[in-house]
Amino acid sequence: MSSELIGETATRLVSRLRRGEVSPHDLLDALEARIKEVDGVVNALPTLCLDRARERADALLRLPPERRGTLAGLPVPIKDLSNVAGVRATQGSPIFANFVPERSDIVVEMIEVQGGIVYAKSNTPEFGAGANTFNEVFGATKNPHDVTRSAAGSSGGAAAALASGMAWLAHGSDMGGSLRNPASFCGVVGMRPSVGRCASEAKTKIDQNLGVQGPMARTVEDLALFLDAMSGFHPRAPLSLPREAQSFVSLARSGWRPKRIAYSADLGITPVEPEVAALTREAAFRLAEEGIIVEEAHPDFTQAHECFQILRAQSFAVSYGGYLTKHGELLKPEVIWNVEKGLKLTCAEIAEAEHQRVMLFQRTARFFENYDLLLTPATICAAFPVGERYLAECAGHHFETYIDWLAIAYAITLVFCPALSLPCGFTKSGLPVGLQICAPARQEGHVLAAAKLLEDKLGLDTARPIDPRLPKAA
Repeated sequence: MSSELIGETATRLVSRLRRGEVSPHDLLDALEARIKEVDGVVNALPTLCLDRARERADALLRLPPERRGTLAGLPVPIKDLSNVAGVRATQGSPIFANFVPERSDIVVEMIEVQGGIVYAKSNTPEFGAGANTFNEVFGATKNPHDVTRSAAGSSGGAAAALASGMAWLAHGSDMGGSLRNPASFCGVVGMRPSVGRCASEAKTKIDQNLGVQGPMARTVEDLALFLDAMSGFHPRAPLSLPREAQSFVSLARSGWRPKRIAYSADLGITPVEPEVAALTREAAFRLAEEGIIVEEAHPDFTQAHECFQILRAQSFAVSYGGYLTKHGELLKPEVIWNVEKGLKLTCAEIAEAEHQRVMLFQRTARFFENYDLLLTPATICAAFPVGERYLAECAGHHFETYIDWLAIAYAITLVFCPALSLPCGFTKSGLPVGLQICAPARQEGHVLAAAKLLEDKLGLDTARPIDPRLPKAA
């Protein structure tokens, strides 16, 4: 039964939980066995809290079925940037290597209220900095499709756990692509929702709108289910939005189709590996078979690099400036660089970046007057070797900083678009490639419906988890 459960989708398991065909304990037992089998290689879930999970399962089962929430007892891992009461929370940093919080973050509270049972923390780079999941506390997370390759980040542990069958749903967060990049590298589905869709803790900046919490899964419907569980207003999250009247699962299944979409391989601002460009373009143009107009076009993203660099640096200075003073010797070089850059910013530089963001948003809003959706590669490359700290070069272009290679994702962050990474194919060496699907702010339903349509057309069968693999050549 254990292996059968691991191969199930989240939506089917929730239905079985509601009917009493399986219990949360059955699922936790299956996960414990799978983790023992594969996580020694993958290193996606370094902190387990199975005893806590079983206590939560017992408490949930004492409730009548109709009060067990959207997830009805489905286990989920939480990214190690968010606190779970009584569970080690390192943020991937030696500074917090032994920290155990007394209180859960809002996003965890929301998930647990909806019947999610937390059983593990997923690995992340230090403070989520850098799109390759490694840290000095737990080491590197490996890509299940090729364990010599990166799982990306910063929600790399979440994506690798999904791909290798150690999770049915996984929580993550996203500033410059931290849900979309690992989803693309690991062949799963990851979504950056609209700002405020998933309530987020106001820890250091009351109006944080670069980073968001969000869901990850192996299928579009499963991701929509988790978004239903994660979304909603919370009084301690001032930017949080009320729950939508219609569920995201129903929106994913609605059959809505765009009339006209745009595809861009590079948004005019970044190099891209030719094989990734070819695979994503081919997938996007498959929608023309449905009578949808597909054209190559994109908004004007001039100034996106400068704008994001400044606003990200400001965010790092606000969030981690104190750690640099007290624990600078424990921070990785990339975090130090980002914090120092932020602390050196002038008011004039920040004001200019905010003005640039307004112009970027206005140009994108005008673009969406003519197009329903914008499609791009989710990342500009397939998974690179796990020992490389970040992608230093692509298609002959050398990047100046460790975040420049993420432009195709962070440009979309700047203009408030909900965006999803959908598996769309594999390179000749067998590595997954993701297609980014973007819509105007708060139109997650359109993103999900289009992603479901394309997922069905491509038929890649990414719902089935895989065993960790060595490179094809091996």
